[in-house]
Order: sequence, then structure tokens, then C-alpha cells
Amino acid sequence: MEFNSFTKFIFDIFIASAIIITGYTFNFYYLTYLSVKRKEIISTIDVGTPSVTIQLPIYNEKYVAKRLVDAVCAIDYPKDKMKIMVLDDSDDDTVDILSNVVDKYKKEGFQIEHVRRGTRKGYKAGALKHAMKTTDTEYVAIFDADFIPPNWFLKRALPHFAKSTIGFIQCRWGHVNENYSSITQAQALSLDFHFLIEQKAKSNSNLFMNFNGTAGIWKRTCIEDSGGWHTGTLVEDLDLSYRSQLKGWKCVFLPDIVVNAELPVQINAAKRQQFRWAKGSMQCAIKLLATITIQRKVPIEAKIQAFVQLTRHIVYPLILIQFLTLPILLASNLNLYVSSLLPAFTIIAYLAMGPGAYVVIIQSMYHKSWKSKVKILPALLVYNAGMSVNNSVAIFDAIFGKKNEFLRTPKYGIVAKDDDWRDKAYNLPFTQTTLLEIFFGIYGVMGISIAIFSNNPIFVPIIGLQTIGFFYISYMSIAHTKFQRIKSENIRILTKKEKMQKRIYQLSMIGVVGIIIFGVFMAINGYNSDVYPLDRIRGNLDGILGSSDPIAIKNHLTAIKQDLSTIMNKLPASKNPVWTFPTESTNFLRIERDIDNLMTHAETLSSVPVDSDAFQSGISNIGERAFAIRENIMDSTPYFFVSITNIVFSMIWAAALLGIFTALKRKKDQLNISEEVSGV
Repeated sequence: MEFNSFTKFIFDIFIASAIIITGYTFNFYYLTYLSVKRKEIISTIDVGTPSVTIQLPIYNEKYVAKRLVDAVCAIDYPKDKMKIMVLDDSDDDTVDILSNVVDKYKKEGFQIEHVRRGTRKGYKAGALKHAMKTTDTEYVAIFDADFIPPNWFLKRALPHFAKSTIGFIQCRWGHVNENYSSITQAQALSLDFHFLIEQKAKSNSNLFMNFNGTAGIWKRTCIEDSGGWHTGTLVEDLDLSYRSQLKGWKCVFLPDIVVNAELPVQINAAKRQQFRWAKGSMQCAIKLLATITIQRKVPIEAKIQAFVQLTRHIVYPLILIQFLTLPILLASNLNLYVSSLLPAFTIIAYLAMGPGAYVVIIQSMYHKSWKSKVKILPALLVYNAGMSVNNSVAIFDAIFGKKNEFLRTPKYGIVAKDDDWRDKAYNLPFTQTTLLEIFFGIYGVMGISIAIFSNNPIFVPIIGLQTIGFFYISYMSIAHTKFQRIKSENIRILTKKEKMQKRIYQLSMIGVVGIIIFGVFMAINGYNSDVYPLDRIRGNLDGILGSSDPIAIKNHLTAIKQDLSTIMNKLPASKNPVWTFPTESTNFLRIERDIDNLMTHAETLSSVPVDSDAFQSGISNIGERAFAIRENIMDSTPYFFVSITNIVFSMIWAAALLGIFTALKRKKDQLNISEEVSGV
């Protein structure tokens, strides 16, 4: 297999990405093995009723804040041993809600405090750090606003601090609204993979395990010994848990203690959460990996697993790289099959390493209920594929050191399937990332066309799955961008200005759809006019290679000349599609001359006896020259995708989308009628 320099560069990137992704995939399978084969060593002791502070970091959570405080105050534990700190950094109605509920429980004898810092400095980590200044209990439990701890939580969890070296315990997350939608089902399955495979494999072993920020208990001395909460990353929980284990503290995961929580129901909220986790993990990798590497007391396996865990989100940009390079390689007619003799083995290997393996893993996780969970797997695959753009942006933000505000994941108190969140506050609009998702979706449609027309249909399911994911996530991002609607009992006549703003918003939405459709049409039309003629030329050259009939050869050459004429009219004056470092092998003036020479040679052979040596030599010569031209066409093909015209069009297309997005965002701010005005 011969490559030109451009194709070889693309091929090397594709293979390198595949190798790295495969490495991370097999590491997950290794953790699966550990989680299944390793015997559980979770011992308990009678710790009595030690003093515990329950810290509840909250910011603008008016729909779930009271539910959380009610659940915590319902915990079956002596009031004189349980302190509750409501760490409220809110600046909306949540403040009054919490003030009232805290006053209520104070009157009932609870040691509960409504902590108001007056600042959001450090965000959640800053609130926890501030709270530790006045925390004097032996243990510290933490619950985020969307969690609902059971009343037996402390009595069942505290006895697992069986050894003095245990610094924290992490409980499994449950999902109170798992069956609300396909989005929540996909999130629930993904989180179960994390807890029942990764956390279970690492618990009580020499591997580093992370605290998940909530639904867990810390030993206060462990927090202090490890340097306390740091505010430099978006995942203060991961940061502190790794620093504590570097100090020699141990950790335990408790799969049988499940604390229910509310999953994000709005896709833009889920994307924000995924962004924070991905970026925060990479920030911790940059901050901690050097220390972990040089720490002699950390076993080699633990160092390797720490590297994998902290950098695992790098898989997302690698997936995008593969997605971008695969169509280019297919257009170059490269053989990318696992087995050249059995192309179907490629898709079989893909299914075995991916979905097939996950089916086996799901069986080991859920036992009797595994069949119902397997049905969710396609939704998870589409969800993860679509999220790769969002998470890739997060990775690059972390690598380039871009500072981000800690943006919480809004919750709406959604539990039942018929609960609605669209009329509530905190709804998030789609972001610029959605435009990238649309771009990748359209590129995927082009990739599917290339796979079909290059006689590589076996790759259509692979490209198609990701394409569906990009379109699904981008569609849901726009569809879930809902503005505050006025309830029927508070109907208000819109002013003329507001009606105009609403009409502009509607026209902008139509414009987004129109530009997307136009982009798809232009991409398909461009492929048909610019690239497909090259495919036909290669097909005719293949026909020449397989023929010894001068008349058939001339017919193939005539068809080639027609396609060449079409292509030449669209090329610049140099007639070379390579606009970076053009070479003679991709000069279409020379290719045209070679085709003319072959035509003359074929006409000459028409009068030569078929059984003569001259005829056989001439046919062989035509075949060699046709093969060389075919290689030149293959070398040229990738540059038709990245021509100056295509680049300019793509920039204009992206600029148009960005312009409409800006208009949408402006009108969203104008249309979002406040609750104070509408009375909602």
C-alpha cells in the first residue's frame, strides 16, 4: 500500500488514534474483570454514634433545596451528634426557601445552620472550604442539592470506617427519575458503569479511587491532612480524593448503599455537567500526574490507572479525529479492513469490542434484570457519540488553561414521568458547541456517501452511529432551548415590541433549519460534481486494467475524458488541485495528456493481430500506464475535499450559523420574561 505524504499523515493520525482508543477500551475491560473476580473485602465495626456534620452546598436550587433539607433532617441519628450546614450561595428565591425551612427545623431542635458567605468565590469548593473553618465533628457527610439521602444512611454507612486509615467512603448513586426519557436512561446506565465497574474495581485495592462529590462521608482529619478543599479545578472532589490517597489514606466504595438523585432532564444541563467533569478531570491530570509519577510509595499499577482515569476523556477528541479522517482515507481508496480477505470481519470486530462486550458487562452488573438494561445500550451509544464534541471542547479548554466559571447543573424536582420542566426557571439555551455538532453531523452524511460510493459500505454503520449522535444531541439542544412561558392564569398581552422580538426569534429558528438543509444539499451536490467524477474515472481505469479489448479500452478512455473535462473546468489555472505543495503527479494537464496518449495507443493496437507479441506487449503497457494514472487520481482525491472553494464555503456557512445563533441568544435574553413581571 503506497501513500502520498498527505494521505500517509492522515493514515498515521487515524491509526494512532485507534491504538490509543483501543488501549483505554481494554483498560475498562480490565477493570470489569477486577470488579467481577475480586472478592469484596468491606468490613464493618461498631462505631457507636460519632459526631457528624452534614454539609449541603447549594446555589440557586429552589425546586429541590427543601426536598434535600427535609430528607437530611429525616435521617435517623441523634440530634446532638448531627450538625447540618446549609451552605447557601444562592441569589434567587432559594435563599428565602432555605431560610424558612432552616428556621422550622431549628425550632424542632435540630443543630442546623444557614450559612451565607456573601460571595461565590471558589464556587462549591469555596463553600466547602469556608465551612471547614467551623467544622469540629469527627466526620463530614456531603450531599448535593439533587440528592435524597435515606433515613438510615448514617447508621449503615459510618460502620464502614473499620480501619483508622480509611479517609472517605463513597456510596453508589441511584436515579430517582431514570425512566423519565431516553436521555435520563442513557445517563443512568453510564453512571452505573462508573460505579459498578470502575469504583467497585478500585475500592479496597491499591488503585486510586475518586470521591464523586456527594453521597459520601469524609473523616475530618483526612480532609485537613490532605490540604483541604482546593478551588483551582472544576472537580474539587477528584482533586481532594487523589491528594488524600497520596498521603496514604484509603477509601471504600459501598455498592449496596444507594442514594437516589435526580438526573438532568434537559440536554443542555446534561452537556454542562459532562463538560465540567471532562474539563475538571484533565485539569487534575495536569495538576497531579507529575506528583503521582514520582511518588515512590504509589504502586506501578496504581500510577498507570491514575493516568488512565485522569486522562480518559482524551478519547473524545480522538474519536472526532477518527471521524474526520476516515472519509478522507476511504476517498483515497485505502484498504482499512481488519482482514483484507474478509471485509465483514471489520464490522464484526467493531461490534465485538464495543456493543458486544458491553452486553456481557451489563449481564455481570445487573444479573436477572440485564435484558431491560441492554435495551438502553443503543441510546447510550448514540448519547456518547453525540457528546464527543461537547467533551472535546472541554478537554481543549483544560489543556490551553482557559478559565471557566463553575456552572452548576440545574435541577427541577423532576421525579414522575409526567413532570414538566419547561415552564420552570434555570432553563439553559444551546451554545456555540451545537453549531459544531451540526457541522459534524453534516460531515457524517458526506462520510456515509463516500463510504457507499467508494465501495466501502461496511463502514456506513460506524460513521452512521456517530452521525445520528451528532444530529440527535444538536437537535435536542435546540429543542430544549425553551423560554419562560406564561401560565394560563397569568396571561399577559404581549406588546408590539415583544411580538416583533418573538417573530424575529421564530424567523431565526427557521433560518437555522434552512441553513442546515442548504449545507447538506451543497455538501451532497459538491460531492456529486467534484468527487464522484473521480470515482467514475477510477472505475473506468479499473475496467481498462481488466480488459484486453482495444475497443472496450477506448470506450473507457472516452468516458474518462468526459469526466476529466468536467473536473478541469473547475480547477484553477494551474490545473492542480493541490494548493499547498503541488507536485507533477497531481497535475491534471499531465494526466489529460497521458489519457490522450493511451487513446492513441489503443487505436494503434486495434490494427495489431491479437495473437502477436506486439499486441500483448501493448496491452501490458496500457495496463501499467492506467495503473499509474489511477494512483495519481487517488493521490489527488483528498484535496478535492479540502479545496479552497470548500474551505471558503464552510467558513461562510459557519459564519451564517454563528450569526443566527447570536441573534437567537440576543432575542432569548429579550424574550425571557422574568417571573416578577409575569407573576409566575
